[in-house]
Amino acid sequence: MTAVDPASVALLGQARSAVTGSTTAERAANAVREEVVEGRLRPGTRLPDTELAEALGVSRNTMREAMSQLVTERVLERHPNRGVYVATPGVDDVRDVYRARRLIERAAVRWGQDLDPTRIAALRAAVDEGRHAVAAGDWTGVASANQHFHRALVRLAGSPRLEQQMALLLAEMRLIFHRMPGVREFHEPFVGRNDGICRLLEAGDRDAAEQALSDYFDEAEAQLLESYARL
Repeated sequence: MTAVDPASVALLGQARSAVTGSTTAERAANAVREEVVEGRLRPGTRLPDTELAEALGVSRNTMREAMSQLVTERVLERHPNRGVYVATPGVDDVRDVYRARRLIERAAVRWGQDLDPTRIAALRAAVDEGRHAVAAGDWTGVASANQHFHRALVRLAGSPRLEQQMALLLAEMRLIFHRMPGVREFHEPFVGRNDGICRLLEAGDRDAAEQALSDYFDEAEAQLLESYARL
């Protein structure tokens, strides 16, 4: 288990004003979840509620409420007499996350209501972000760009409810990806796959894009399960 990174706590404080939510506890939970999505909070990291509450400008009780929400979402884990930690997903979590992704992302691509130029442009921006990160040798940035790509895919559905569900999956996805021994080897090939899916959607070919995404999921899940089997 690792201790919380002070830099991550500082980033939470900087980002708190940009995070939305209907209650203070939801805003705090969203801020912590986004740090997981972006890869700045890693599996096994201990999260002291006092430090997080101070960084986010909320009470300890509010922070505890937020952390309880994240435990329910499987983003955090509570260890009796030891505290709360960023979750470490297992092989069953990999299978279930990909089961959910197939249902949500493939449906968004095939039947989404918002295949409009603005949302397609956001998808293309995520692809370009990944290519720039590859050129810079920034493999953590490549992983983050991949997260942004899949968030943009779900936004094609035009459904706030699906976007909310995807936010939870993105956090679990990033925790799963941390278990891969080679970040570059795992993520770099999918930059081109993202570009191919984006091109199909730019051409309006939903069926081909959905099939490409299905193949993508099969390959990624197989690689992850193989890696987990060696742990």
